[in-house]
Amino acid sequence: MTKLSSCMKVFALLFLAGAAVPLLAQKLTTLHSFENSDSYFPYAGVIQGTNGDFFGAGSDGGSVGGGSIFKMTVKGALTPIYSFPAGSNPARDLVQGADGDFYGATADGGENSDGSIYKITAGGGLTTLHSFDSTDGKNPYDALVQASNGDFYGTTSEGGASGDGTVFKITKSGTFTSLHSFTGKDGKDPSGDLVQDANGDFYGLTEFGGAHNGGTVYKITPGGKLNTLHSFAGKDGALPVGYLIEAANGDFYGTTADGGANGDGTIFEITPSGTLTTLLSFTSAAGQTGDLVLGTDGNLYGETEGGGANDHGSIFKVTPAGTLTTEHSFDTTDGAEPLGALVQGTDGDFYGTTMQGGTNNLGTVFSFSMGLGPFVKIEPTSGIVGADVKILGSELTGATSVTFNGDAATFTVVSSSEISTTVPAGATTGKVQVVTPGGTLLSNVNFSVTP
Repeated sequence: MTKLSSCMKVFALLFLAGAAVPLLAQKLTTLHSFENSDSYFPYAGVIQGTNGDFFGAGSDGGSVGGGSIFKMTVKGALTPIYSFPAGSNPARDLVQGADGDFYGATADGGENSDGSIYKITAGGGLTTLHSFDSTDGKNPYDALVQASNGDFYGTTSEGGASGDGTVFKITKSGTFTSLHSFTGKDGKDPSGDLVQDANGDFYGLTEFGGAHNGGTVYKITPGGKLNTLHSFAGKDGALPVGYLIEAANGDFYGTTADGGANGDGTIFEITPSGTLTTLLSFTSAAGQTGDLVLGTDGNLYGETEGGGANDHGSIFKVTPAGTLTTEHSFDTTDGAEPLGALVQGTDGDFYGTTMQGGTNNLGTVFSFSMGLGPFVKIEPTSGIVGADVKILGSELTGATSVTFNGDAATFTVVSSSEISTTVPAGATTGKVQVVTPGGTLLSNVNFSVTP
């Protein structure tokens, strides 16, 4: 079973008993409907670049037939910047490195047709950094993460010493290191992006394997030492999908495709030491998703691939206490089957893609407003004292102050959407604050000051 088909069977998110609220379709704006020439079926979401534009990938179509990388303005003007050859399958979200280039993976293609890692400039110049050969991994379906040491870390869903997937790191110049090969007992088929905590360790999920073959939550050091934090057993969930997201208190949120009180999947919270709490057990198999995003209002947001009022997918909100509401149901005219993750733009709105629907039934890019205010993003979200950091936002011209959890930093305003700074001496983990002529902006997540 491929990662994509596995994710498409995933869990259920439509209604909790008594939790549904009236749909607010006017919140959603279709920014672009894909057509064959600019690629289609964007099962990855989009990310916001330092220039304020959004970047993403379509898995098929484009000028060569293998999908493309595109950029899009906040208003929806979309331009393909690179087209892949047939059979490449550009997998998940891009990540913008500290050098300004974008890094990503193709699930297939490369020299051995087992997938590849690439970097691409904002202008479309692509360099293949590594081609997998199954011994060092196969089918990298998830996004890379740039660590505080500047290297990129990621996973492959298959391959490695046991064929059960791997964890790897790769430098921006392409030096590749295999860190861990899963054995089944410690997990199988890693799912979702890694996330790095303030101590420099990474946390992730495997969809299968573990003590009960229901998947695991694991921690792995930058050097490759892996510790299984939790093996799912069914009642606490099974088949974790998507990726973990870190809350302000240092705990992580995630989802499972199956299991829980009703057998339809869960949302869970887990501490860095492995104590797991089930926040919500789903009651219907009408929807499918795997990725959550923590909004600036403290609520979790996500999408269902199916379900909703029209059975074409939905956008939902979950409070920290576990109360779920459906905020929008897709009706094909505005998209269908939203499989990629939502991302919150610095204007406060959420942005995402749908696999199908829209004018040509080839998928869409949309924005979705919950009335949340603007904020600033920090890239990367962790680093040592003295590390270079980019602060992204809007209307940053004229900024007068940048602080890391209260400690003042020197900075340079690069443009209206970007500030360049370094982590100041004495800084501790916490919010980044920017004072502008238009008001004070806080970061959407804590910046973790790592050893």
